Amino acid sequence: MKHGKKYLEVKKLVTANKVYPIAEAIGLAKKTAYTKFDPSIELAIKLNVDTTKPEQQLRGAVALPHYFGKTQRILVLSDDITTAQAKEVGIDYLGGKDRIDEIKGGWLDFDLIITSPKYMPELSKLGKVLGPKGLMPNPKLGTVTPDVLKAAIEFKKGKVNYRTDTYGNIHVVIGKASAAVEKIDANIKFFLNFIAAKRPSTVKGEFIQKAYICCSMGPSIKIQFNNLG
Repeated sequence: MKHGKKYLEVKKLVTANKVYPIAEAIGLAKKTAYTKFDPSIELAIKLNVDTTKPEQQLRGAVALPHYFGKTQRILVLSDDITTAQAKEVGIDYLGGKDRIDEIKGGWLDFDLIITSPKYMPELSKLGKVLGPKGLMPNPKLGTVTPDVLKAAIEFKKGKVNYRTDTYGNIHVVIGKASAAVEKIDANIKFFLNFIAAKRPSTVKGEFIQKAYICCSMGPSIKIQFNNLG
């Protein structure tokens, strides 16, 4: 991939093949931010998994200690909560079959669907509409649940989705370049420990092989991840 002058300039700040302590890596990532907008800081983890085996495919959602993503517009499908309860926790849209009919009619002005199991048979018929946009609810992500109110609260607080790609990598946004080092540091350590605890029983050898952080459009910085507290 061909990079521009600004990227090549900030890449000089990163020592090739050096493994940086997390806090130092965060400070360095901040220095490599060259965009006009406040770039995200991303964490990439290389796992020792065989993604052709279903039990070694990791996927789910987790609430980080500090959230820096965008506020999501949430649609909740349930008969068990009131309009007042929905408003109190910040649910953007509430309904049931009526909302599903709106989706069938082309309405997609939301970022996430949380539903009770009751509505999944109807939603599953909309797979061609919701699937490509990543909007289909999934029990593994906590978006199909009997306790939709609790799930909505967690996602409003900043629950993020994660999943292994074909090569066994996981990518998540872990902070913003403008954020305090301490908050980004806490997020990185929390997520690494969280993933370490998800190690499939069939994995042999080292589970987390490598970890990197970078600012959006910036160079990767390899980080130390042993002995996390």
